[in-house]
Amino acid sequence: MNLLDITRWENKVALVEGWVAGNGESLTVREAATGHTLAQLGTVSVEQVAQAASDAREAQRRWAALAPSERGAVMRRAGDLFAQYADEIAPWAVRETGGTWAKAQVEIRSAVIECHEAAGLPTHPQGDVLATNKKRWSFSKRVPAGVVTVISPFNFPLTLGIRSVAPALALGNAVLLKPDPRTSVTGGVVIQRIFEEAGLPPGVLQLLPGGADIGVAVVNAPQVRIISFTGSTAAGQKIGQAAAAQMKRAHLELGGNNALVVLPGADIKQAAAAGAYGSFLHQGQICQATGRHLVHESQVQDYLEELTRIAKELRVGDPYRETGIQIGPVIDEGQLRGIDSLVQGAVANGAQVHAGGVRAGNCYQPTVLSNLESEMPVWAEEIFGPVAPVLSYSTIDEAVELVNASNFGLSVALLGDVGVAMEVSERIHSGVVHINEQTVGDETMAPFGGIGSSGNGARFGGPEANFEAFTETQWVTVQGSIERYVIPAGESTESR
Repeated sequence: MNLLDITRWENKVALVEGWVAGNGESLTVREAATGHTLAQLGTVSVEQVAQAASDAREAQRRWAALAPSERGAVMRRAGDLFAQYADEIAPWAVRETGGTWAKAQVEIRSAVIECHEAAGLPTHPQGDVLATNKKRWSFSKRVPAGVVTVISPFNFPLTLGIRSVAPALALGNAVLLKPDPRTSVTGGVVIQRIFEEAGLPPGVLQLLPGGADIGVAVVNAPQVRIISFTGSTAAGQKIGQAAAAQMKRAHLELGGNNALVVLPGADIKQAAAAGAYGSFLHQGQICQATGRHLVHESQVQDYLEELTRIAKELRVGDPYRETGIQIGPVIDEGQLRGIDSLVQGAVANGAQVHAGGVRAGNCYQPTVLSNLESEMPVWAEEIFGPVAPVLSYSTIDEAVELVNASNFGLSVALLGDVGVAMEVSERIHSGVVHINEQTVGDETMAPFGGIGSSGNGARFGGPEANFEAFTETQWVTVQGSIERYVIPAGESTESR
């Protein structure tokens, strides 16, 4: 079987009826490195979203009623299928996202793990026996929320889609999946096709590609109870506001401007390698990417030299057509212009370029900057490109102050003495702290999420976070017979 046979899904969307024509405009699927057209995908209309949400609610009731072992079996088959069709999925991930082959394999492996981990959720304990002051049994019970909207981004579309889709489905919900228009195959078609082949009933997962108007529709559909969104802070704030107005829950994993702190005495070669990995992996297009390098003043020159050497040696190009490429294309022209604008703005205000600072076709050369001020946008804002701004500090207190000065609070890395790092970690405002690792890192079984402008807390990873994210808590009490109730009499008029 050809999992991604284009004749099955081209110019179509996936609704309860299967792959059908969308009523929206055709969406061109482009190759990031060249801009060439890879396929055409259908998009839905607002009216189709409304019908999909209604169909999802009906399908969800039947799906949730299945035995937990049956839902778990579907999830296990999905994980196996991701592994089985890895060679077919990978070229789409490379060409559509601009990532390397290694990055594509990381996405596929994460999909396998997410599905296999999710397979255990249906048979996980679903509640607790509670204490009660009455002669009865009292329970708390986890029940499916209903219909979940998942909106995924362009950078790691498979990973950041499946981490919500898999647990939401496993826990008995239906899902409306709205991928980024730039990566709707890797982040949409692939997931839909895998679950179709895994035996997921029709309507439980529906693929709704489209633009901003469809994003609004999948948030506002009355049947939708939960929105799981990964993307920009600006978009996430709008979704959070819309959800709050409708008393819906929104799980928001947003942008980051993550700091890597090189503590005094750290091994500079190892630290610079970690910093390069954190800033340049997937062209810096990662919410956890290292956007700020803080190095003690006694070592900053050595760090800059080593980081610059690494940046200049990285191979830049088209990973699909060239071998050994480590830095691929940026997702599109708009993103390229945004990266270059931040860099050139810093240079105009006195920043020094040690490496890069220029684009190369649809790629941006790995860039190292110094002589910065903390107020510069290239330091204070999320770059989402392969840029490593470096700033020195003189004391640990100053380093902590610089880290916490950002409104973002997703991931922080501390490199050096573990005892010092542990003490510093207690003072850091961040959802994630990695000691002697760089800033990019998560695991399926660990809670993950940011604070401040980076999101509203850990809503991904591990059974506890998944149950919190995708179920409701119901209180149930049981007595052996109907309790006797007597309506108390009111006061007599004589007693007043």
